[in-house]
Amino acid sequence: MQTPTKPLPIPDEDTREFWEGCKRGELLIQRCNRCERYRFQPRAICPDCMSLENEWKKVSGKGKIYSFVVYHQPHHPAWKDEIPYVVALVELDEGIRMISNIIEFPHDQVKIGMAVEVKFEKAADEITLPKFKPVI
Repeated sequence: MQTPTKPLPIPDEDTREFWEGCKRGELLIQRCNRCERYRFQPRAICPDCMSLENEWKKVSGKGKIYSFVVYHQPHHPAWKDEIPYVVALVELDEGIRMISNIIEFPHDQVKIGMAVEVKFEKAADEITLPKFKPVI
């Protein structure tokens, strides 16, 4: 039996720059030109000041684990060989939070507040995913 394919993000007008940056190994986050706040998920309008003016800024990719969960059962058949795996809410040093995986670390040693940094993982020709590994 063939292993199911993992669903992948589909870049659109609002997210294309983010995914292009990931392919280059750069974590790009939108920043409002008016109030200078970073925002994630990418979108056309700033949720803080309603400005339509924004730019993409390369950020450090460093942060800490704000919250996490360890999956012991796959939510999709394509992840069955990766059990257990960690899905975390990572708070970047720039103040925004992203959901991603914690990799290259034992799942039972992950802790809230643990320092992490981005590591890019090619998932397909067109998609490279930002994941995070602990800074030891």
